[in-house]
Amino acid sequence: MRCIFAIVSIILIGALGGCSTSAPGTSVQSASASTSGLPQNLEMAFSSQPSGDYRIGPLDVLDISVFQVPDLTKTVQVSANGIIRLPLIGEVKAAGKTPGNLEREIANELGAKYLQSPQVSVSVKEATSQRVTVEGAVKSPGVYPLVGQPTLLQTIVQAGGLDRVADKRGIVIFRTISGKRNAAKFDYAAIRDGKAEDPIIAGGDIIVVDESGSKAALRTVRETMGVFGLFSPFIL
Repeated sequence: MRCIFAIVSIILIGALGGCSTSAPGTSVQSASASTSGLPQNLEMAFSSQPSGDYRIGPLDVLDISVFQVPDLTKTVQVSANGIIRLPLIGEVKAAGKTPGNLEREIANELGAKYLQSPQVSVSVKEATSQRVTVEGAVKSPGVYPLVGQPTLLQTIVQAGGLDRVADKRGIVIFRTISGKRNAAKFDYAAIRDGKAEDPIIAGGDIIVVDESGSKAALRTVRETMGVFGLFSPFIL
């Protein structure tokens, strides 16, 4: 429980700090709980692929295609120093750029010498550079690399599964959306039984699994609803 209280305290301190300043992007959104499912904006965030402002990192795996040019369609991994190598144009710096930025750069390079108005598509197949933190009542808490687009259940399995003292209805995901801290509570058993959607985990997520019979951590979260957004699709 100490690790759960510690992480909640850190989040609350950060949230309160954000509310004390008027700097753009530091305010924290509040919202009422929903018993029928996630609000639309958070539901999209929990089910979507990496957003358009995702920054490619070292070791990410990219799918790159050029319309009607199959020889230039490749799956490549970004090197440790952020470089990819492509036919015709050679080395291209990918790390730190959005997929859209990289699309335009590759299209410009191909269009300058080889193709007329090339249509380039870049998508992130595996966001290996991202990490997810799993805390609380799991067998192997820690920080794990985010490979592909894992779901909540898959991430918990990666952390060794739930501990015997885990509260299956007390799993909270903390996520920053548009610079604002939000939280959503999920029912592990309902997801496992196919009665609820298994949310997609994003880089930077913090997953906290509460202990059975102890609702102090979640009660603390609920009491801060005026400080940051709490979304609870499965209310106890």
